Amino acid sequence: MFSHGAFPDVRPRRLRTTAAMRRMTAEHRVHPADLVLPAFVREGIAEPAPISSMPGVVQHTLDSLRRAAAEAADAGVAGIMLFGVPEVKDAVGTAATDPGGILQVALRAVREEVGDALVVMSDLCLDETTDHGHCGLLDERGRVDNDATLARYAEMAVVQAEAGAHVLGPSGMMDGQIGHVRRALDAAGHEDVALLAYTAKYTSAFYGPFREAVESGLTGDRMTYQQDPANGREALRELSQDLAEGADMVMVKPGLPYLDVLRRVADAVAVPVAAYQISGEYAMVEAAAEKGWIERERAIDETLVCFKRAGADVILTYWAVEAARRAAAR
Repeated sequence: MFSHGAFPDVRPRRLRTTAAMRRMTAEHRVHPADLVLPAFVREGIAEPAPISSMPGVVQHTLDSLRRAAAEAADAGVAGIMLFGVPEVKDAVGTAATDPGGILQVALRAVREEVGDALVVMSDLCLDETTDHGHCGLLDERGRVDNDATLARYAEMAVVQAEAGAHVLGPSGMMDGQIGHVRRALDAAGHEDVALLAYTAKYTSAFYGPFREAVESGLTGDRMTYQQDPANGREALRELSQDLAEGADMVMVKPGLPYLDVLRRVADAVAVPVAAYQISGEYAMVEAAAEKGWIERERAIDETLVCFKRAGADVILTYWAVEAARRAAAR
């Protein structure tokens, strides 16, 4: 403690005196090339369809998706992650392996629009295409069948690679999914297609708006295959398995509630680490800002720099284009 009138020898505040000083001494900053834009494309609509729980986010048509991809590339965003919403869903997710399925059509359209100017990523999961909304095939007792699902993931990987994806994101949390998909890709001659492992994907209350976005028909829950929010060490076990199976990048999802896990993962690996700022995180900030309870732009930028501070190299965020433009203007 310093008595009144005494002066400390060390004054950290000297490095906070001006905006220029704070910029110069900032330990972390967000660059447009750190950001990936998740985007939804819906089959059978003539105009983009707003998502009520995600203000400013839409289900795209193919034409509006092309424009969004071009806009992202122009803003300097690194990549785009595509999710497809088919008109018809069934128990096995037929649209997921149909070359004419909406996701595969969208991948080809985006590659035609931007070529290699964006890293074109594809969600590799069955939940958008199954009528029951689960990430895998169900057995006769209604449980997700891990090994039968792996066979479907292998088929999906090949059709998505053939449609032009640079990166596939197996997100279903099936045991062995990275190795199974890697072998399928290599056997089909797609050795250059990279895998972004959803290494630590937690069963979370924050996914609600996403389920509206993909028109999920989920029955039950995903607690038997997504990670328990109570567990941190388990993420490192998943990480070890994904790396051994050939993951090129790894990810933690959701983002802000799991910054501790993100830090532990980042400290443990030499591959790029991603974080997904999910729909519920987006919706909370937008809703609070709409009420005037928080400063919207400051809150967005603060959340993103938190991911960088916790060790993320790549951030998937629905604010990617907006944040990239703001970062470039600084």
